[in-house]
Amino acid sequence: MVDIILSVIIGLIIGYLFGWIITKKLIVAKMGVAKESVERIIIDAKKEAESKKKEALLEAKDEIHRMRSEADRENKERRNEITRQERRLVQKEETLDRKLEGLEQKENNLSQKEHDIYIQKQKIDELNARMQQELERISGISAGEAKDMLLRQVEEEIKHETAILIRDIEAQAKEEADKKAREIVTTAIQRVAADHVAETTVSVVPLPNDEMKGRIIGREGRNIRTLETLTGIDLIIDDTPEAVILSGFDPVRREVARVALEKLIQDGRIHPARIEEMVEKAQKEVDQRIRDAGEQATFETGVHGLHPELVRLLGRLKFRTSYGQNVLQHSIEVAHLAGVMAAELGADVVLAKRAGLLHDIGKAIDHEMEGPHVTIGADVARKYKEAYEVVHAIAAHHGDIETETVEAALVQASDAVSAARPGARRETLESYIKRLQKLEEITESFEGVEKSFAIQAGREIRVMVKPDKVTDVIAERLVRDIAKKIEEELEYPGQIKVVVIRETRVTEYAK
Repeated sequence: MVDIILSVIIGLIIGYLFGWIITKKLIVAKMGVAKESVERIIIDAKKEAESKKKEALLEAKDEIHRMRSEADRENKERRNEITRQERRLVQKEETLDRKLEGLEQKENNLSQKEHDIYIQKQKIDELNARMQQELERISGISAGEAKDMLLRQVEEEIKHETAILIRDIEAQAKEEADKKAREIVTTAIQRVAADHVAETTVSVVPLPNDEMKGRIIGREGRNIRTLETLTGIDLIIDDTPEAVILSGFDPVRREVARVALEKLIQDGRIHPARIEEMVEKAQKEVDQRIRDAGEQATFETGVHGLHPELVRLLGRLKFRTSYGQNVLQHSIEVAHLAGVMAAELGADVVLAKRAGLLHDIGKAIDHEMEGPHVTIGADVARKYKEAYEVVHAIAAHHGDIETETVEAALVQASDAVSAARPGARRETLESYIKRLQKLEEITESFEGVEKSFAIQAGREIRVMVKPDKVTDVIAERLVRDIAKKIEEELEYPGQIKVVVIRETRVTEYAK
């Protein structure tokens, strides 16, 4: 049994050794095969590399050859182009040489002609001198005297023709200017006509019944005194049925008093404390209406960017009148008129409308400050940083200073048009008649005036002169003198047309 086990163990050992030997031989054999494969791969790679190297060299040689051929071709073309240009330059040089030769020949010919002309001129001058001497001998006057005589004659003719031409040009220019001005003003008036409400220095408050008068007066007059003290307006309670009259020159205060009184009448409780409360409410309401009116005016005219205080002052003009014409409506109309005329003339429309709207701004506070409304308005506009052109237009709109801009002249004209058009303003019959009489007195104070007639509501004065004492030339001077004296001595809205009529009549009777 032990022998068998030993035999098996020995057999296994021998088998293992035999297997190990065989495996080693196989591994050695495989390594040899792999080595041979690697060597073959290396050899093949070297061969392939050599082949690609040769191909790359061949391609490089081909590219070099191609580039060399292109360079040779381009060089050849450039040499050909240079050759052609050289030939053209040579041809141009030859042409220039020929032209220079021709110019030299022409220059020689011109020199010869100039010499011949100079000789001929000397001969002509000699002939002219002899002819002048002969003419002086025949006429008996020298050349200088003849020249002076001719110049005087020509000068007289030129003066006469120039005077005629100037007269015709002036007449034509005046006619065209008048026509254009009429068209512009007419267009502006037609497009911007506005209604005006005539207002006075009194306001009438209706009452529900006459018993309300006693309640307004109050015990021992305390209610009416309180209302008058708080508003600064006089209350007139007379026999007028169911009405109370408010009198005062300050339209804003009068409006506050009217609103407060209407609120008190509607409320029914009338006593000093209630009056004070209602006056305060009325003041706030009127202030709001003033601001609304100013903003509405700026919106209506398209004038923006005004200082809030200027807008408030514009609203105050709603309660200000001039000859019955509402000043705010007048200012709006002037702004529109100035804007339309500025557009027709190609001037600054925005500037003209702004200056037109603000031209009477001084009337909003002229009762609070000393001086004319023109100066006050210009100062107020300057205070609130308005442009110089706007301030100047305000200061010049009544002719106190000379206008420097077209817009200022348009504002001045628009103000006159708005104030002078029929229905814009009203005045009392007495002052109207006095103005017409004064107008006729001024015209009849001149020598040679036979009679004068104020027509067109005082906007035109027709003057009849004595034909035996006033010639046409004197009549032209007389009409200017009359207009100047009217401007100096008479105050009037708008403008007055002066017409001098010189008429000669010859009468004979057949018997």
